[in-house]
Amino acid sequence: MAKKPQNKGKFRQKLIHKYRLVVLNEDTFEEKLSFKLTRLNVFILGSVFSIVLIVGTIFLIAFTPLREYIPGYSSIQLKKDATKLVYKADSLQQVLEVNNLYIQKVRALLTGEISEVLFDKDSVLQAVQYDKDTINLEPSQVDLEFRQEIESTDRYSIFDEATKDVDIVFFAPVVGTISNGYNLEKKHFAVDIAVEMGTPVKSVADGTVIFAEWTAETGNVIIVKHASGFISIYKHNSALHKHQGDLVKSGEVIASAGNSGEYTTGPHLHFELWNEGYPVDPTNYIDFE
Repeated sequence: MAKKPQNKGKFRQKLIHKYRLVVLNEDTFEEKLSFKLTRLNVFILGSVFSIVLIVGTIFLIAFTPLREYIPGYSSIQLKKDATKLVYKADSLQQVLEVNNLYIQKVRALLTGEISEVLFDKDSVLQAVQYDKDTINLEPSQVDLEFRQEIESTDRYSIFDEATKDVDIVFFAPVVGTISNGYNLEKKHFAVDIAVEMGTPVKSVADGTVIFAEWTAETGNVIIVKHASGFISIYKHNSALHKHQGDLVKSGEVIASAGNSGEYTTGPHLHFELWNEGYPVDPTNYIDFE
């Protein structure tokens, strides 16, 4: 029985027995560092270091993006995407259920499975009955003023004036030599005026631009609508200076003459004049020289 206390004393003595750790220079045997340690100190320091290492590892795994590189952990973005996909799948499931219900109702309607809805016609008519003697049919003061305003507007309507025939004086779009005249037999519903490249092309009368685009056959084309059903067309321009919807005045520059498009043999202006949907000879209205 006496050996056990002796063993415990020896074990305790070993734990607290001091050792000296010395770091020497191998060549000169000069002492650089020295530590006094016991086995108990080494055990405590090792335990503390292990705890710090474990806590630091847990912190890195739990609160830093480094955990994404550890097998078994997914990225935050991946979790967000997965959550969005779950919500989207749920929404799509609801939409699918609604569509299936709608298809079932339509199928039932087409196959005649829906029974006829019956209602009491007399009860419906009774619900909309009214006493005509209790209704005031006299117009109010606001209604009278509104009627008077409409009547005065119609009396001097500008639309009535717009429908009247008016004489139009056309302005020459360009001045030059007519290289190809108006010919119904050859279906050449225009006059070609030879001009220099970049010559200003002017509107023949007041109007609104209804087309201003580029075409493969006739290049840059601009079309202007005038009063009395007239429409003027200008083709093969090198550039357009107006856009669709613009208002133009008589003699205002709307384009520059050129040689654009496939159906051209040189700088010139292809000019057409139409009235009420039919082509007319521009030389009957305009002097190009």
